[in-house]
Amino acid sequence: MVRFKLSIAGREKVTLVLVGVILAALLAGLVKLQVADHAELAEQSENNRIRVVPIIPPRGLVSDRERRVVIDNRPSYTVSVVPAEEVAGVTVPRLSELIGLDTLEIRKRIRKNEVSRYQPAAVKRDIAFEVVAVLEEQNAKFPGVSYQMERVRQYTGELRAESYTGYVGEVSEDDLKRSAPIDYRLGSMIGKKGLERYYDFLLRGREGTEYIEVSASGLIIGTYEEKQPIPAVPGADIELTVDIDLQRACVNALDTFCCGAVIALDPRNGEILAMTSYPGYDANIFSSVIPADLWQQISSDSTHPLLNRLLNGLYPPGSTVKFVTVGAALEENLINRNTTLKSCYGGYRFGNRTFRCWRPEGHGALAAAASLEQSCDVFMYQLGLKLGIDELSAYFTRRGFGRLTGVDLPGESPGLIPTTDYYDERYGEKKWTNGLVLNNSIGQGEILVTPLQLAQFYCGLANDGLVYRPHLIKKILRPDGEEASVTPVASFRLPFSPATLEVLLEGLRLVVEGEHGTAKSLRSRKYRLGGKTGTAENPHGENHAWFVGVAPLEEPEIVVCAIVENAGHGSDVAAPIVKQILDAYMAKKFAAEQVTMTGKVGGD
Repeated sequence: MVRFKLSIAGREKVTLVLVGVILAALLAGLVKLQVADHAELAEQSENNRIRVVPIIPPRGLVSDRERRVVIDNRPSYTVSVVPAEEVAGVTVPRLSELIGLDTLEIRKRIRKNEVSRYQPAAVKRDIAFEVVAVLEEQNAKFPGVSYQMERVRQYTGELRAESYTGYVGEVSEDDLKRSAPIDYRLGSMIGKKGLERYYDFLLRGREGTEYIEVSASGLIIGTYEEKQPIPAVPGADIELTVDIDLQRACVNALDTFCCGAVIALDPRNGEILAMTSYPGYDANIFSSVIPADLWQQISSDSTHPLLNRLLNGLYPPGSTVKFVTVGAALEENLINRNTTLKSCYGGYRFGNRTFRCWRPEGHGALAAAASLEQSCDVFMYQLGLKLGIDELSAYFTRRGFGRLTGVDLPGESPGLIPTTDYYDERYGEKKWTNGLVLNNSIGQGEILVTPLQLAQFYCGLANDGLVYRPHLIKKILRPDGEEASVTPVASFRLPFSPATLEVLLEGLRLVVEGEHGTAKSLRSRKYRLGGKTGTAENPHGENHAWFVGVAPLEEPEIVVCAIVENAGHGSDVAAPIVKQILDAYMAKKFAAEQVTMTGKVGGD
């Protein structure tokens, strides 16, 4: 009987100990919740009822030199999901039905753009207003779903200016790795190509933050008054050197051909007045998520619409670089302006091979300027042999070929100017002959240039040898009203003496004004122009047609370079294109001068 009572007493003690332990655990838990974890739990509670919404600033506008808009913004709506407020089996299926996007894709985009579980992750941009109306009226039916008004880039398609405007797109993982953490967030729109990318730091502005109070079920209550919103800072506007009227003239002159490019520059300061690459693409399709089938269609197109031919198209320049060959020979005192070499009878014998001239019947005996006028290959062959591979290569490089121009656009290609080391690596040491320099001397062989490089060289010829860095930006217009003009930068000077430049400019004139000029059909009664034709052999098809024009010849203020792929002779195809563009430029110039003189168009 006593043993039974002792057992009860023991149980009571055990029970008291257990109760004490439980109470101590509860007390410790309360202390942890109220003291140790208070800050963290308070933050979670706050996050559950406060939605942090980014305020997207308007991206800066881009206009031409007369403040006419080239890139604008239009209103658009983006639908997002706050991961912490999503209801499994409800939010995503209902949203999928509303916006026409399958559930797997929605979840993929939520994961991709999720910054935090309490911030909206963009799911689809540029949604229809009808979708916005449904979300506004039936908010409770779509827990965790929100929408924001943003501004989507709008490009003026008729200008075909994607070669310099580029486009914007969503931040990628690679973009985040390349930038500081505070610069971008997943879901942000940034410049991907062209000036949109190069000047993204100016155009983008700085995002702000808005705090919205929501109920436990995700319903929006209103603005959270206890936290002040952080205002967004709009991006800066940019004024370009481009002239829309001349841009349209380039488009009209080139749009009947499949593939090619045109660029116009002011040789006095390096300003790019117009540029277009054909075929192109509509930059507006990149303003929202591009469908996979459309991207496949564009990227697999055999005409390469995504290739910026002005910066990345690498072509043999043909006869357009004969000015380099003649200029190098003059500078090295291998010839003077009156020197005549062996007469051209339609070809030049070197070793056991005859290198043909473009004119089968030949040109006879010519001096330097006349050799440029008639574009005699045989004259250039002889100069090339006198100069040699490396001397000629050095002159090409010192004139801006084989290296970047420094234009304010991303992704420029340097081209190729072959040297002895290049040929040794390609063919093996002593396994090639000096005969290769004959092709180089006429802009053939392994020489590859971009249209921008060629235009830059002619700007130097037209500007007494001084070459300015090609550039697109003229002014920066900041949101506070401050304006900053861009000062042209001199890149280098052509290593030609005034005497050499005089001979080369005479050749430039004779190509159009000379009796035997290869572009004499371009003569104009309204203004004087010079230039150079080029027909570059193309191992993959018909010859490429080149022409570079300079006007007005007395005081040059515009250089236009055109290439048309697989089109034939430069004099037949590219030269008329350049003439059409120069006519448009000069007509506008004359009209402006008339207004200045008379105060009204047309005068009395």
